Amino acid sequence: MIKHYPYSKLGHHDLGWLDARYHFSFSEYYNARRMGFGTLRVINDDIIKAGTGFDTHPHKDMEIITYVRKGAITHRDSKGNVGRTEAGDVQVMSAGTGIHHSEFNLESEDTNLFQIWIYPREKNVKPKWDSLTFPKMKVEKTLPLLVSGLPEDRSDDILHIHQDARIFGGVIDRGQSIRHLIKNQAYLLVSEGEVILEGKTLSKGDGAEITDIESFIIEANQASEIVIIDVPMVR
Repeated sequence: MIKHYPYSKLGHHDLGWLDARYHFSFSEYYNARRMGFGTLRVINDDIIKAGTGFDTHPHKDMEIITYVRKGAITHRDSKGNVGRTEAGDVQVMSAGTGIHHSEFNLESEDTNLFQIWIYPREKNVKPKWDSLTFPKMKVEKTLPLLVSGLPEDRSDDILHIHQDARIFGGVIDRGQSIRHLIKNQAYLLVSEGEVILEGKTLSKGDGAEITDIESFIIEANQASEIVIIDVPMVR
């Protein structure tokens, strides 16, 4: 089953410095029917104005993944981690027992990113932060794996989280199609472009829940950047 969530129908809040679209209930947006998707709790599509950002604030027992789409974001936290993540790259923070951090757009242009929160499979882990630069070539057969918490995916080439989830991402060229296999259930995001997902047309900013199928085909109507989040059900 595929449920399409158009960008225009997402929750929305504009603070001036932050223009946010919410796939699930968050902050000022509340929808009792949109409290998450399995262990996936948050997907925020954020546009952060140049020279602004999120002041220092706390987190606990959450896996927080940031996929930067345009510009860059600079991270600082109470464990001494400092890092700048650019467009096409990903950072992960495991909040665990507790951590304070800030996220600022120190660039001269607006930054656009997906902020993704996933419940961990265990609480009170040691907090950590990491980021990786990923290859930017277009996808030929399968989307690259960017983030995983599965033992069989242990590698220095991906980022690791404390949940049996996977995040894939990459650019599919115009006219190309790929088949993607699902382990649990998947949430698909169109970061750029336009695709056909099993007969449904999805545009930039749209999301889709994909359940009860083992695989699906994505066809690109134009060069399209896709993010797929495969997460287990809440136990």
